Amino acid sequence: MKLKITAIGNSSGVILPKELLARLRVEKGDELYALETPDGIRLTTYDPELAAQMEVAEGIMRKRRNLLHKLAQ
Repeated sequence: MKLKITAIGNSSGVILPKELLARLRVEKGDELYALETPDGIRLTTYDPELAAQMEVAEGIMRKRRNLLHKLAQ
């Protein structure tokens, strides 16, 4: 599905068609979670538990950047 970036006030945004909203099972006012994957960005319904886990993981990755870099070698 092709989406177009459009101006929304002083920001930019993407308008999600009704069909996509139905497939995601979301509606106006709901929150989505954007996950960066090797293939691009994945949109999923917002999961507070996953968000908290990702926040912890990102903190560890920032704090232990050098160690993770050495492990990757």
